Amino acid sequence: MLKKELIIDALTSTTKKDTLRELSRIIFQDNPQYDSEKVVNVLLEREKLGSTGIGDGIAIPHGKLAMLDELVVAFGRSPEGIDFNAMDGKPVHLFFLLLAPESSAGVHLKALAKISRMLKDADFRMKLLHAKSTAELYGTISDKDDSC
Repeated sequence: MLKKELIIDALTSTTKKDTLRELSRIIFQDNPQYDSEKVVNVLLEREKLGSTGIGDGIAIPHGKLAMLDELVVAFGRSPEGIDFNAMDGKPVHLFFLLLAPESSAGVHLKALAKISRMLKDADFRMKLLHAKSTAELYGTISDKDDSC
């Protein structure tokens, strides 16, 4: 689900909106025809329904976009942690951003469920937090994805 070039080893953002912007920009960096601010607005609208900060230092922001043909996933890590209004009130360090076509409810929900299952594993979360490089992050996520 995740391409290596859509991983941000160390997010520079310090707010929810800027984090969503930073993750959206990496997805659309090679597609300047897409307006990343519109993407951020879609994600913020979803956040109004309830924070996608699910606790344990994890957030899975997600949204649907008419402009997409397939599901896209980006990952970002914040060593310092970001206030994302998480359910447990703690800062978020690990972000999986999912963007799906408007017509793909099934794929979108399956991807959310799979990522949620992966992140229930405390050892997996620790490996992500302590990975030394983008390559190590990608390998850790790929290995876990293959085993789920």
